Amino acid sequence: MSDPNQCDEDEYGLSPTKQVREIPAPDVQYSPPLPKSTGHGIGLVGAGGISEFHLRSYRRCGYPVHAIVSRSLEDAKKRRDEFFPEADVYDDYRKILDRNDITVIDATPHPTDRLPILRDAINAGKHVLSQKPFVLDLENGRELVRLAKQQDVHLAVNQNGRWAPHFSYLRNAIKQGLIGDVTTIDFSLQWDQTWIAGTPAFEDIKHLILFDFGVHWFDITNCLMGSRRAESVFAEVQRFDQQVYRPPAIASAIIRYPEAQIRMSFHGHTRLGEEDVTTVVGTQGTLRSRGPGLNDQPEMQVFLEGGQCRIPLEGCWFDAGFDGAMGELLCAIEEHREPNHNAADNLHSLELCFAAVRSADTGLPVTVGVAQTVPH
Repeated sequence: MSDPNQCDEDEYGLSPTKQVREIPAPDVQYSPPLPKSTGHGIGLVGAGGISEFHLRSYRRCGYPVHAIVSRSLEDAKKRRDEFFPEADVYDDYRKILDRNDITVIDATPHPTDRLPILRDAINAGKHVLSQKPFVLDLENGRELVRLAKQQDVHLAVNQNGRWAPHFSYLRNAIKQGLIGDVTTIDFSLQWDQTWIAGTPAFEDIKHLILFDFGVHWFDITNCLMGSRRAESVFAEVQRFDQQVYRPPAIASAIIRYPEAQIRMSFHGHTRLGEEDVTTVVGTQGTLRSRGPGLNDQPEMQVFLEGGQCRIPLEGCWFDAGFDGAMGELLCAIEEHREPNHNAADNLHSLELCFAAVRSADTGLPVTVGVAQTVPH
């Protein structure tokens, strides 16, 4: 008779203990791209809270900002004095569109306010970096993509998560074929967003977690899956009575791809024990990043047939992400190619996000591409 206290590793499908073999770190470049020239002038439109991170990045990278525009001249002057004392300030963005020293318009206002800015900037022959979410109606986005092509300018979307160190490592490792074909991606986030309480700009967003924050993860999904296109999305949201803000703090989504599945789990009201984990399983290996928050991912774990390793990651999302979003656009301008975060590609990201919001509202899986708008 077998000893009931003895653990038999051959039973119940348990894997036998394997000896871990340490391997050298694969050569994966994940740092933000840098243009050869720093002579591309930038005109920043919108001096709200997010503009601080844009301007801090451009100062750090040496990108000249020649003009800052805000409906409040005082806000524009505040940003100018803090970051680019030589910049001009305006209360009307149209006043900077004929300036030859401005190559790129960085448009940060909210989507509905941003649409005319994007159209006018493109028609003026300016390259454009649009804040996310790019549009609330996909037809508006397709119109802007067509217009940019007609005017022969680049239109990119500030999905800066693509250059967060851990996401950038994943993106480039997958592109290099390090782990073969992706079969699953798991995003598990428990993080504290209670700072938004009492802020109408956030509390008035019905699907705050799934849409306004989640759009980054839908974009990363689109980015990591490359040319593969999703079939459907099923999503749910949940609110609980002790929340300090109105929109549901809990959300999840399952995205179905041919021969692959992506799973997202968000808890935006985690006051204790925050954690952010991303696991990508491929046919030839696994990659995992884990940290206490989206801006703190200290290492990448790599598991391959020959062994495994841990790779320290340098930088953080809110530095590298903003450096990369503008740096990639400037490189694309210099190299006469489409930027990685071009608006046409971002429309696929929004298709995933819009489908998730529709699914959460209906309780049913939604075919990707059916939902063309998002409630706002």
